Amino acid sequence: MAKKSMIARDQKRAQIAQRYAERRAQLKAVINDRSADPEQVEAAVVALQKLPRDASPSRIQRRCRVSGRPHAVYRKFGLGRNKLREAVMRGDVPGVVKASW
Repeated sequence: MAKKSMIARDQKRAQIAQRYAERRAQLKAVINDRSADPEQVEAAVVALQKLPRDASPSRIQRRCRVSGRPHAVYRKFGLGRNKLREAVMRGDVPGVVKASW
């Protein structure tokens, strides 16, 4: 089980990223706009840099929904490898079977 503080920190990052998502999208649109003048682009870059670091969605760690494990998490299921294996063995995950050949 992951530390509660680490799980809470990731939840806080997700909330901050969601709060600033629209503002980041607007600034990135200005930066990527080919017809914008260089002064506008420079101002948008500076404004983007002044946003909180946790406003970036890439800082959010994907975690297991059950145990909170940060590594070896399968995106399709949202579970870590250990909990996914347990769920498959119990038959909770439809369409997934243990390999045998």
